Amino acid sequence: MSGSESAVPPDEETLEELYDQLEALEETVDTADERTEVRRARRLVNRLSHNAMVGRVITRFTRKDKAEAFVGSVVIGLPMLVEDGVFEIGRFLAAHPPLFAVNIAMAVALVVGILYVADFREIQIHNPYFGVIPRRPVWVCGIAFATAAVLMTLWGRIAWDEPWVNVCQVSVVFTAMALGGSLGDILPGET
Repeated sequence: MSGSESAVPPDEETLEELYDQLEALEETVDTADERTEVRRARRLVNRLSHNAMVGRVITRFTRKDKAEAFVGSVVIGLPMLVEDGVFEIGRFLAAHPPLFAVNIAMAVALVVGILYVADFREIQIHNPYFGVIPRRPVWVCGIAFATAAVLMTLWGRIAWDEPWVNVCQVSVVFTAMALGGSLGDILPGET
């Protein structure tokens, strides 16, 4: 890294810094064709920034995103915490472990679908765990499951006297909270 290069990571540079860099580049290029290309790049950046395309891409997963996922989990999952049908469904899933696995897989698929497929916002995967597992769905699902388990325990909905059954009951609330967490995370949007 030379002394003239910025020490700020590229994803934290502002649009103004990009304009400044393009202006400096325009002054240093040698030919008219190169200056024309730099001017085109400046016009493209200007158009994209005015069309809100630059700010629509979500690249990082910050503490703010985690808090938004938590709030979304609570808002959507709260009605499930007081619903007694959760216990029946949880007992059914405990008696049928393959269906429990399908329920968990469905919740994770919902989260991934909302985050990456539904196109609410463009979300880019950066720095995945083990090089393949995106951080955002792991955190959204983890926050939703922990929130469901803690609130059900805190409110006396489960006593953990039947751990397998209780995990299955938590998974029912987790399914709703995961949906809410993913929506809560992406709708306000962190860029």
